[in-house]
Amino acid sequence: MAERNSPLGGAADRLAAVAAATGGAVTVAEVPFLTQLNVRTRPSGDVNVLQLGPDEWLVVGSSASAVGAAVDVSAQRTTVAVGGSRVLDLLAMGCAIDLHPRVFRVGDCAQTTLAHAPVIIWRRETEFWILVRSSFAAHLADWIVDAAQEFTAGD
Repeated sequence: MAERNSPLGGAADRLAAVAAATGGAVTVAEVPFLTQLNVRTRPSGDVNVLQLGPDEWLVVGSSASAVGAAVDVSAQRTTVAVGGSRVLDLLAMGCAIDLHPRVFRVGDCAQTTLAHAPVIIWRRETEFWILVRSSFAAHLADWIVDAAQEFTAGD
């Protein structure tokens, strides 16, 4: 079996160095190889997702709201976790949506652009996960490393 390589596997040290350079004000790391399933359905209040076990879900809906497609898109994206006390300032430098906790709460997600790259931003408890297409991953990582210089320790 061929070895899998993550889109940012070669950038791990550079990404980790951001936390040291910013005194922890910005942290960044790749979260590679997450399973991602794209499920498409007609908008309807009759669609429910039932958790059958710790790793099993069942989508149930009326025939009018039946699932149209479920596709594994895991290989098309990677995830970049960004956090730290200045993460909102960092993201505001490249993203037009308001990510303040009063507006964008834990669990919220949005499709948008960050540093001109199409992304999905997902607010988690202590950080944001940025889901980015593999072809844009290096560009986004370079932008984050560059933009984080604004928050270097001692500034």
